[in-house]
Amino acid sequence: MEKHKLSPYTILMIGFACLILAGAGLLMLPIAQQPGIDLAPVDALFTSASAVCVTGLVTVDTAMTYSLFGRIVIMLLIQFGGLGVATVGVFAIVMMGKRVGLRGRVLLREAFNLYTIQGVVGLLWWIIGITAIIEGIGAFLSFLAFRRDYPIGTAAGLGIFHAVSSFNNAGFDCLGNFQSLTAYENNPLLLMTTAGLIVLGGLGFIVIREILHYHKKRHFSLHSKIVLFMTSILIVAGTLLLKLTYKMSWLSAFFHSVTARTAGFNSIDIGRLPDAALMILMILMVIGASPGSTGGGIKTTTAFTILTSTFKMTSQKRCAAFKRQISWDIINKAYILLVLVVILLLINTFLVCLFEPAIPMSDVLFEVISAFATVGLTVGITPTLSTASKLILVLTMYFGRLGLLTLAYAWTPKQLSNLEYVEEKYIVG
Repeated sequence: MEKHKLSPYTILMIGFACLILAGAGLLMLPIAQQPGIDLAPVDALFTSASAVCVTGLVTVDTAMTYSLFGRIVIMLLIQFGGLGVATVGVFAIVMMGKRVGLRGRVLLREAFNLYTIQGVVGLLWWIIGITAIIEGIGAFLSFLAFRRDYPIGTAAGLGIFHAVSSFNNAGFDCLGNFQSLTAYENNPLLLMTTAGLIVLGGLGFIVIREILHYHKKRHFSLHSKIVLFMTSILIVAGTLLLKLTYKMSWLSAFFHSVTARTAGFNSIDIGRLPDAALMILMILMVIGASPGSTGGGIKTTTAFTILTSTFKMTSQKRCAAFKRQISWDIINKAYILLVLVVILLLINTFLVCLFEPAIPMSDVLFEVISAFATVGLTVGITPTLSTASKLILVLTMYFGRLGLLTLAYAWTPKQLSNLEYVEEKYIVG
C-alpha cells in the first residue's frame, strides 16, 4: 500500500483545490451576498480562487457584492491561502492535541521549502505567532488611516481586512467601486503601512526569522542575503523607472514598485499608465516575491540565479555569489522554471485572446501575468471577460500559487529509467 500513498506535492494540489471549491460554495450562500445580488457560480469560483491564491483579481466588486459574512469568508480564505493549506492543516492537528507524524512534517517541509524536517513544528508555531503580531500592528495602523473617513466599527473592520490582505500579498479591498486605494493616493500612513506589510509578507518567514535573530548569530544565510539584496534592488529600480515613465509622486512610484511584485493594490488608475510603465510592472510581477513567502512569481532567488549564472557563464567564470558556489542543481531548476513559466504565459494569453478578440493582446498579457504571479493588478478588463476566459485565469492563479515546479514534481514518476544514450553535440545559436 506504500506505493499508493499520495506525495506531498499531490496533497498540496488537492488541498488548495478543495479549499477553493469550499470557498466558492460558501460565497454562493445567500447569507454571503448583499440583498438583491444574484452571483454567478463562475464569479464565486473566481473570487474564491483569487482569495486562496492571494491574487486580488476580481470579477465583481467585493464591497458591493458580498455581505459581512461573505467578506469574512474571503478574509479567511486569504489567510489560509497565504499561510498555506499544509500550515493550516497541521496547525489544526496540533490544536486538537494530536502528534504530528512523519508525513505531516514532510508536508510542512515542502510547504516551507526547507531541506530538513527538523524543527518544522516549532517553526509552525513561530509562523503563526509572528503572523498574528505583524497583522495586528498593521490592522491598528490601517484603522488609524480609515478612521478619518469611516465610523469606528467600520474602520476597525476595514483595518483588519486590509492588514490580512496586505501581509498575505492578496490585494483585496472592501472600499467599493473597484477603487482599491486610489482614494488614499496622498495618504502616507496607509500607503507606507500597506507597503511595509507587503514587503514583510514577500520576504518569507525564514528570512524574517533570520533578521529577528541576527543579533545572536551575526550572520545571514546565502538565501537571506540573496532575498534581501534582490528585494532592495527591485524596490529602488522599480521606483526610479516608474517615476521616469509616468508623472506620479515619489510615494506612488515607491508604492507601486512594492505592490507590483505580488500584492496588487494600486493608488492610481493602472489603465492610464503608458506601455513603458506597464512593461515595468509586468517585469516586477513575473519576478514576484521570495520563496517561503505569501507571494507569487518566479521568486527573487530564481531571478537572481538566472541573471548571475547567465553573466558568469558568458564570461566563462564559475557561478558564485557572496563568496559561495551556486550548485548546478539550483541553476537547472531556475532555468526549468523560467521555461515553464514562459510556456504557460504564452499558452494562456493565446487562449484568452482567442476568446476575447476585441481586447488588445497587451491588456490580456498583463492580466494573465497578474494572475500567474498572484498579484491582482488589472487594466480593468477582468469583469468583462467571458466565462471561458475567467476559468483560464482561475487555473492560471492556481498554477501560480502552487508553483510550476510543484506541479511538475507531482506528475513526475517516482522511478526513472536507468537507460542512457550516447552523447552527441549539435550547434546552438
